[in-house]
Amino acid sequence: MPTNIPKPVALFPAHPELKSLDFGEYKDLKQFLDSGETWWQTHWSWGREFLSYIGRNKSEHTFTRFRSETERFLLWVFLFKFKPMEQLRKADILEYADFCWQPPVSWICTANHEKFVFHSGHYTQNPLWAPFKLQLPKKASDDQILDKKKYKPSQQTLAAMFTAVIAFYKFLMNEEYLYGNPAQIAKSDCRHFIKDAQVKEIRRLSESQWQYVFNVALELANQDRIYERSLFVITALKTLFLRISELSERPNWTPVMSHFWQDSDGNWWLKIFGKGRKLRDITVPNSFIDYLKRYRQFRGLSPLPSSGENHPIVEKIRGQGGMTSRQLIRIVQQVFDMAYEKMKNAEGEDNARKLREASSHWLRHTGASMEVERGRALKDLSEDLGHSSMATTDTIYVQTENRVRAESGKNRKVN
Repeated sequence: MPTNIPKPVALFPAHPELKSLDFGEYKDLKQFLDSGETWWQTHWSWGREFLSYIGRNKSEHTFTRFRSETERFLLWVFLFKFKPMEQLRKADILEYADFCWQPPVSWICTANHEKFVFHSGHYTQNPLWAPFKLQLPKKASDDQILDKKKYKPSQQTLAAMFTAVIAFYKFLMNEEYLYGNPAQIAKSDCRHFIKDAQVKEIRRLSESQWQYVFNVALELANQDRIYERSLFVITALKTLFLRISELSERPNWTPVMSHFWQDSDGNWWLKIFGKGRKLRDITVPNSFIDYLKRYRQFRGLSPLPSSGENHPIVEKIRGQGGMTSRQLIRIVQQVFDMAYEKMKNAEGEDNARKLREASSHWLRHTGASMEVERGRALKDLSEDLGHSSMATTDTIYVQTENRVRAESGKNRKVN
């Protein structure tokens, strides 16, 4: 690593701006690319092509994640390795993994910052932005201070880095820009990966924790009808095993009320646009219909959806259209926070702790785990979840078995 650590430079704006990027509007970026080797511009163009492909064909979340990883990798190639991608070998990629494991402190920020700031007719680099981010865990105390020197990526973060760099190389190989993928063969030799045979803990709520979440949402809605939306979102995510993105409005899809439909046997279904740009129909249990009716009544709609009805499933608080993922996450988090305080006061911090750690995705895991425990056929559950194979769903079943194992193990005696 150079003695004088170079300053990081943001390379890629968001997808809409990336498609029509004009270097006249990004003078800092143009100046940076012009200051380097001639191949810097070529590599930047490769990154732009790759990310444009990701933006067209993958989710917004995937684009954002791949943009960060591609940017970090190219910055390391430009400013630390000084060697074009076609010359990199397995040892070089492992060196990059070391860099990601312990990046320069000056390359770490402690909050989300926009990469570029629009000023005087063009975009300038945001001095607050850095390629790596250190943030407090959700369960951290309010007075805890972040120390950049203690930055250490998780195993999941390291795996995500390899996934993105491998995908970047594969794209360039398919476009016949490069003819090898050193990242693919380097991954198995990375010394920072830990072979993990631990009992995996599914991030889910217990029956008791879920009951507090549900009761808080129900009480809020009973006291003030504006919270009918919160009750509907909470029950939908848990009961229908939805990802937050599957309930949100996206550039290429808006969930509307007519996506709830009834077949000739009287069964209700919900059409979902999920991961991998795949449509699937999930079963809607009878118990959920009452909450659907209740939410529709609050919105002044007929009790049940009809064919061709284009009202968004979850309407924006202000303005037209459906809610974004961020707006939905805020709704869920508000209920989680209130449920945590209520459970902590009633049963103590130990029992309530997970509610402070929980994210909206825990509701999907909670609903699925409860279905496994109820004894529902794994094949049926797998299709509702939108898993590509039952093996993925089976991991939830394994966790249920581990709970049984742990329970039986509690009765061991010391003497």
